[in-house]
Amino acid sequence: MTRRLAEVAKKVGVSEATVSRVLNEKPGVSEATRAAVLTALDVLGYERPTQLRGERARLIGLVLPELGNPIFPAFAEAVGGALAGQGFTPVLCTQTAGGVSEADYVDLLLEQHVSGVVFFGGLYAQGDAPHDHYQRLAERSLPTVLLNAAIDDLDFPRVSCDDAVAVEQAFGHLRQLGHTRIGLVLGPLDHMPSQRKLAAARAVVAKLGLDLPDEHVERALFSLEGGQAATTRLLRQGVTGVVCASDPLALGAVRAVRRAGLAVPDDVSVVGYDDSSFMMCTDPPLTTVRQPIEAMGRAVVDLLVGEIAGVRVTHDELLFEPELVVRGSTAPARERSRPGE
Repeated sequence: MTRRLAEVAKKVGVSEATVSRVLNEKPGVSEATRAAVLTALDVLGYERPTQLRGERARLIGLVLPELGNPIFPAFAEAVGGALAGQGFTPVLCTQTAGGVSEADYVDLLLEQHVSGVVFFGGLYAQGDAPHDHYQRLAERSLPTVLLNAAIDDLDFPRVSCDDAVAVEQAFGHLRQLGHTRIGLVLGPLDHMPSQRKLAAARAVVAKLGLDLPDEHVERALFSLEGGQAATTRLLRQGVTGVVCASDPLALGAVRAVRRAGLAVPDDVSVVGYDDSSFMMCTDPPLTTVRQPIEAMGRAVVDLLVGEIAGVRVTHDELLFEPELVVRGSTAPARERSRPGE
C-alpha cells in the first residue's frame, strides 16, 4: 500500500496524504486532483478501491491497425495531443500480425473503465470482417469515434477524408499531364474506402472522356510489397500513370516501375494518398493527396469529448477535403505501347 501511494503521488506530483484522501473518498481534494490520481492508478496498473471501480477512468483508447504506415502514428499524435489538452490520457493499442486482436483490445479497454475509444482504421472498414466487438461498445454506451469510412451498420460518430475528392484530384492531375492510360491500386474488395475510391474513379474517368477497364484496377494489401506486385501487373497493360490508395502502395509502385527498367516520372507517373511523413524526401519526391490530419484530429476529439460530457453530437459522417500535393513523381505522359503491340 505504501509503495502504491508513493508511486501515484510521484506520478501526479502531489503528497501521499492527498492520494490517500482520494482513495478513501475524504473531502478537501479538488476534482482535478482527484481525477489525476484515479488516472494515475489506471496508468500504473493498480486496481481502484472497490467503491471507485464503477467510475470510468480519464483514459482514452487509441486503437491503430499498424505502425508501419506513418499516417496512423501521425493521426494518433494529433488526437493524443488534443486529448491531453482536455485532461485525458491516451492509451495506444497497436495491432500486430499474430498478436493482440482488435477485439482483445476492446475487452482490455473495457476492463480499464476507459472514458472512450478512437479507432484509426480497422475491421469497421471491412465489410466481411467480424464486428461483434463494436456492438459491445454500443451496448455499454461507451463514447467511440471512427476515423475514415466504415460499414453502414455501425452507429458511431465518423470523421473521414473525402475519398471521391481525392480520386478526382489525382485523376484530374494525371489527365492534365496528358495521361490516358491510368491504373488504380486499391485495397481488398471489402475495404470501404477502396470501394468509394473505385466508384469515384469510374465517375471521374467518364467525365474526363477516358476509360477504366477492369484490367486497370488492381487490389493489394496495404504495403510496399503489395503496391509493387499490383503495379507490375498494371505495367503489363501499358499504363503511363498509377494512382494508389496509400503512400506505401505508391512507393511499391515506384519500385515496380524501376524493376521493369523504366523511370518515374519519365515513363510512368505515380500518385499516392495520405502525404505521410517523409514523402517529400523520397526519390523522386512523391506526388500525393494529403489528408488534413490536424483538422480531422481536432474533429475526432471534439466529437469524443462531447459524447463523454453527455452532449448530443452528430453521428453523420464528417467529410474533410484533401489537398493534392504535386512533387516529382508525376510528369507529362509519354506514350507507351502494351507488350506485344
